[in-house]
Amino acid sequence: MRGLTATQLAEIVDELNRDYRSQGRPYRIQLRDQGYELTLQPRFRAVVERLYGSTREARLSPQALDVLSLVAYRQPATKQEIESLRGAESGGQLRQLVRLGLIALQRGEASQKEVSYGTTSKFLKLFDLHSLDDLPRTQDLQQI
Repeated sequence: MRGLTATQLAEIVDELNRDYRSQGRPYRIQLRDQGYELTLQPRFRAVVERLYGSTREARLSPQALDVLSLVAYRQPATKQEIESLRGAESGGQLRQLVRLGLIALQRGEASQKEVSYGTTSKFLKLFDLHSLDDLPRTQDLQQI
């Protein structure tokens, strides 16, 4: 927001959240990524499920998980890079992951014909990550 310092904005958000709490509102403002997000308090999620139905669960195949992990760790990654690393055709998995909103197409400069893929905020939310820096690294996986 223009004209406000980060401290002033945080104070305004805190004041709004206090007002929401005192008014019994079902939502609050939370810091997320590099901005703020209006979120529903956990105790009210049952009401939303009754109105809209519960969230459908989508299972990813091992192949789709392979592709998703390659995109997450190597982004921006092209289809050819992913297929080279996997040694298998990956177009179907890429389309599925785009359709599910876990990855998105990223267009380069006009001179680049090929598109690349990167993860989305939905991916971060689904895996409970604040940023890509929270992804486990090789040394983390070796400790498991």
